[in-house]
Amino acid sequence: MPKKKTLKNDDIDEKKRLELYDSQYLIRFAEQRAYDLFLENLVKGTSHLSLGQEAIAAGFATAMQKNDKSFCTYRGHAHTLARGASVVGVLGELMQRDCGLMRGKGGSMHLTDTSKGVMGSYAIIGAHLPMAVGSAWRAQYMGHDDVATVFFGDGTTNIGAFHEALNYAVVYKLPVVFVCENNNYMEYTPIESITSVKNPAADRASAYGLDSIIIDGNDADEVYRTAQAAYAKARSGDGPSLIECKTYRQSGHSRADPGAYRPDGELDHWKKNNDPIIRYRKRLIEFGVKQKVIDGIEENIKKVGDEATEEAKNSLLKTTWKINQASKLIKLVDSKNYKGKYVLSNDQVTSILELRLQKLTAIGINAVSYTHLRAHETEADLVCRLLLE
Repeated sequence: MPKKKTLKNDDIDEKKRLELYDSQYLIRFAEQRAYDLFLENLVKGTSHLSLGQEAIAAGFATAMQKNDKSFCTYRGHAHTLARGASVVGVLGELMQRDCGLMRGKGGSMHLTDTSKGVMGSYAIIGAHLPMAVGSAWRAQYMGHDDVATVFFGDGTTNIGAFHEALNYAVVYKLPVVFVCENNNYMEYTPIESITSVKNPAADRASAYGLDSIIIDGNDADEVYRTAQAAYAKARSGDGPSLIECKTYRQSGHSRADPGAYRPDGELDHWKKNNDPIIRYRKRLIEFGVKQKVIDGIEENIKKVGDEATEEAKNSLLKTTWKINQASKLIKLVDSKNYKGKYVLSNDQVTSILELRLQKLTAIGINAVSYTHLRAHETEADLVCRLLLE
């Protein structure tokens, strides 16, 4: 009987591979839907998509424990979804809806879901690296087994916080994994044109006593294996890892960027030859996964995404929610029986004050005196006075 051929990647079981594909396809679908909603004028402001970089988010999230912590950049949709945050919550946040992860107050660049270990998305380049180090230090000090993972772009490697965070993490052997998503461009500038080394993260690892790790960031299996090793190292007390994932973003830096600075044919080459979704779909078939199983995953995600879109669209806008809440409180405060006996939360008072802010401005109370009044009067007295003026 002929010996069964052993494939290169068969150390990962089928269930895990299907999980990896599900995660990648979900991210791709949700971000494409976010783009469509932008064209419908339902997503305000800018956003930064991870189209083409899905394998990194999927690979690391799949290798994590539930209590592990993720720290993301403003390009954080993928990592937030990969950790299990709801599609409704993400799309709702982008559309400023009450169903959003932060009730519409954070938007695209600040996605957060601490219930899933997503400790925030940060718009300031490099600012979240020391925060991830702090989280790791807390875990070490408290004897917890969670690991912090901080994702950042290639441009961050030229920021002081990158070097400070690495040095501190190595000195104290903290359980933190630094992941550079090198998509070739530091916003609109090729990273190689402004950096003294070829590999902006990996070539600097030796300065901190770390191994130089460079991987194919568009291969979910390679990302997953590398993440597993890094987490095992961190949990065993052997300190941090610095991993550079080579990838490519298929969209512009943000919605406002048409990507005209790219060389002719570069984008088409990456889409045709190195798209993580296409590559992984082919791999599943090579491993004997039936096409109907793959189709089933995709159809289910489309169904979930469509339902999430409608739910998010039908959710109240954050301003509508505030007005509704404030109106109820106004009636309560204006009632004849109100004598300060009701306890109002800070959120409730804020809703009322924000609703009347225009009136305050009209009668000459500026932001400074507004804050002063807020600090020196009881909540009940302040609300009553402002509402009854």
